Amino acid sequence: MMFEQQYLMWLAGVILLMVALLSWRDKANPRRFTTGLFWALYGVIFLIGDGAYQLAAQWAGDAAQGKRMLNIGIGIAVVAMALIAGFGGVRLGSYAERDNAQKEASAQRLGNKLFLPALAIPVVTVLGVLAFNHLPDLQARVFGPGNHATLVTLFSMMVGCLLGWLLALKFTQEKPLQSMQETRRLLDAVGWAFILPQILATLGLLFTTAGVGTAISHLTEHYLAVNNRLVAVAVYAIGMALLTMIMGNAFAAFPIVTAGIGIPILVLQHGGNPAVMAAIGMFSGYCGTLMTPMAANFNIVPARLLELPDRNAVIKAQIPTGVLLLLINIFLLWFMMFL
Repeated sequence: MMFEQQYLMWLAGVILLMVALLSWRDKANPRRFTTGLFWALYGVIFLIGDGAYQLAAQWAGDAAQGKRMLNIGIGIAVVAMALIAGFGGVRLGSYAERDNAQKEASAQRLGNKLFLPALAIPVVTVLGVLAFNHLPDLQARVFGPGNHATLVTLFSMMVGCLLGWLLALKFTQEKPLQSMQETRRLLDAVGWAFILPQILATLGLLFTTAGVGTAISHLTEHYLAVNNRLVAVAVYAIGMALLTMIMGNAFAAFPIVTAGIGIPILVLQHGGNPAVMAAIGMFSGYCGTLMTPMAANFNIVPARLLELPDRNAVIKAQIPTGVLLLLINIFLLWFMMFL
């Protein structure tokens, strides 16, 4: 049996359902029912795969109608999650943690071994990718024929995470259930921001389909002097940064700004190199990521986990770097794109 990406989705769904179950059992959490419901809905979304669509098609008597009904159900679940998070339904509870003295004693006992589980993840991921790329027969036996670059990376990372988890259990002598409690603690601490990247990526596709890129192209061509290469490059780079700041995700902003400015103006009108445009354009978007609270998983979550008094402290520290990098990107894009 070949390994499929859906197996990773199922694994994530099972973990989230276990987190939901532990949340419902946590009487110390004042919102344990809504907290558990939030993670349960998220887990169910991950568990839905091709089999669920086939069952829906059989039940509805029509494949298209079954798919439509299941998609509507997923949409209702996402809206319910938004309402739960919006009304403060995801709260912290009790996670059977050790006290500070026990944590310090454990840290002194383990020493630098604490880093080994975390280091196992990138090391195994890199080794796995190299092994699969240099042994085509191995890749074909595990994933089947064809190009599986993304799946190879995800599979290798999964193996690294499982190995890191086993190492952590061995070093700490904790039970697997406590690792699930720690998973729940981190998820509850991050809260709604955990799902923000997926929501924003979907929003980017929605904006592209709705023709936002076309509207941006029209406004740019009629109201800005994009016949000048430097102006066109600056509009593209700054537009990537600004839309990323609004949407919180450079991957969501990229198809919109590239469809509206990058391809029609920089590539077709000015004859620029599309590879350079794409690479530096994404980098410009990342500059916006440094300067926005919408990129909550990068900027707000670390401040919350570190218990900083100012939740925008990370953003304030990154703004000078973001602005400087954006100016450098504009110069590099203007200099390299038209060589």
